[in-house]
Amino acid sequence: MKSDFLIALTQLAAERSLPKEMVLSAIEAALASAYKKDNVAAGQNIAVRLNPATGDIRVFVLMKVVESVEDDRKEMTLAEARKQKRDAAIDDIIETESNLHMAGRIAAQTAKQVVMQRLREAERELVFAEYASRADDVVTGTIQRTEGRDTIVDLGKTEAVLPEREQVPTERYRPGQKVKVYIVEVDKNARGPQIMVSRSHRNLLRRLFEIEVPEISKGIVEIKAIAREAGSRSKVAVWARQEGVDAVGSCVGLRGIRIQNIVNELMGEKIDVVQWHRDFGVFIASALNPAQAIHVELNEAEKVATVVVQEKMLSLAIGRDGQNARLAAKLTGWKIDILSSTEAEVVRRGRPAPVAAAAVVAPAPLQAPVAATKVAATIAAAARTQAVPAASQRVPEKELVAAGAKIAAEPSPLPKVPEEELAELAIQEAQQAPEEEEEAIPITEDVWKVPILTLVGGPQIRFAEDIMPGRGREGPRRGGRRGRNDGEETGKVRRAAERRRKGEAGGQPAGDQPVEE
Repeated sequence: MKSDFLIALTQLAAERSLPKEMVLSAIEAALASAYKKDNVAAGQNIAVRLNPATGDIRVFVLMKVVESVEDDRKEMTLAEARKQKRDAAIDDIIETESNLHMAGRIAAQTAKQVVMQRLREAERELVFAEYASRADDVVTGTIQRTEGRDTIVDLGKTEAVLPEREQVPTERYRPGQKVKVYIVEVDKNARGPQIMVSRSHRNLLRRLFEIEVPEISKGIVEIKAIAREAGSRSKVAVWARQEGVDAVGSCVGLRGIRIQNIVNELMGEKIDVVQWHRDFGVFIASALNPAQAIHVELNEAEKVATVVVQEKMLSLAIGRDGQNARLAAKLTGWKIDILSSTEAEVVRRGRPAPVAAAAVVAPAPLQAPVAATKVAATIAAAARTQAVPAASQRVPEKELVAAGAKIAAEPSPLPKVPEEELAELAIQEAQQAPEEEEEAIPITEDVWKVPILTLVGGPQIRFAEDIMPGRGREGPRRGGRRGRNDGEETGKVRRAAERRRKGEAGGQPAGDQPVEE
C-alpha cells in the first residue's frame, strides 16, 4: 500500500504541476468530506491525517470547548475537555480519534469529486500567483484559436485573451504561431484567473529593448520616453547614465543586429532611436529625426515649440500624414509647430512675402525726367534691398516708401512742360525723320539661266591635271591599302598631257602624229 500510494501521489503531483504537500492536503480534505457523508459521523467536524511514509489514515473528531453545550456532536464542556487535555481552556479545539470504518459508494464518489475540485482550485491559485507577479512583463505564447474578434493565446499553464483593441491592425494571427505578448492585467473570477495580453502596448517595446540590450537591463542605458503607433512606427528616447557610453549605438547594436531583432518581433515596425537631452530644444530637434532642425524656439508657458527646418526637409519633418511630427510631440510632451525657413522669415517680419518691391513703391506721374530717374533708382535700390536683405543692416519697407514719395515730391530744376506739347513734339519728330530705303535690285528671268562655257579654238578639258597646278614634288605616290604603286600611272598621265601641249604649240591636234610622205 505504501508504494502504491506514494506512486499515485507522485504521479498526480507531476501531472498537475503541483507540489506533493498540496496534493496530500487535497486528498485529506476529500476523505474528510467522504466521512461526513457517512451516517456514523454525520454532523461532526472530521479531520483526516495521512502519513505519506506509511500510508496510514487516521480520523479525528473536532470538538470545541464551551461552558454550556448546545450541540454535543461539535461541543464539549471544560471538565470533559480536561480529561483529555489537562491545560484545556474555553474555545480550545479538542481532537478525539475515531475508529476507522469503510465508507460507502456515495462517500467514495464524493471524495473523488472533492479531490478533483481541490486540485483545480490549487492549480488556479498557483497560476494566479505566478502571473500576478509577472504583470507588466513579456511572455511567449502560442496562438490557439479565435473567438469572435478576440484571439486566445496559450501560455502553457493557462490561456490568455488578446482582445481586438490590443491587437495590431497590420498583423494577422495564425493558429500555432509563436508571439511575444505583454501582460496588461491579471484578474481572478469564478472560472479562474483571467489574463489579458497586448501586442500594441508601448511597454511591449520597452520590455523587448530590455531583453535585447544588456546595457538597458543592467541600468547603464535608460529609456526616457516611448511614442508608438503600433504596426507603423515608433520613437524611443534613450540616455546613458555612465559617461563614455553611446546610448543610441548600444540600442542599435553591431551592424544593427539588436534593433533588427526587435523589428522582426514586431513584424517589421519601424523604430527610431533618438538621444535624450536635458535641454528641450536639443531634445525636440533630435525627436524630429531624420529631419534636421535649423532653429528651435520654446514657449515654456504654453509648452509650444516652433521648429524651423530647411525648405527641402519640411515634408520629411512632418512625415506621412503628419506621423513624424505627431510621434515627436508624444515623445517630448510638447506641442510642435514646424515651419520652413521662408515661412519663418515671413512670420518674423510680420508681413507678406517680399515678391516685388517696385509694386509696393508706386509713385505718381512725374513732372520731369530728373525726378523720374531719381525715383527709378530708389525703387531699384529698394528692390535689391528687399530681395537680398543684408545680415547686419536692413532698411524697413516703410522707410523705402517714404523715400520714394519724398523724391517724387521734390521740385524739379527744369521747367514743367505740358503733356500736350510733349505729344505734339513727338509726332513732329516722327514726321520729319527721313525714311531710308535700300535700292531694290530688279529680278529678271536672266538670273535663273546658267551660262554654258565653250572653248573656242582650243582643245576640250579632258583631265583634271589640265586645270590643276602641278604639285611641288615629283615622284611616285605610296601604294594604297592593297600595296599597289600608282606612280607609273601618274607618270603616264603627265607625259600624255605634255604631248598634248607640245602638239598645240606646233599647230597639230593633240594626240595626232606627223605623217611622213
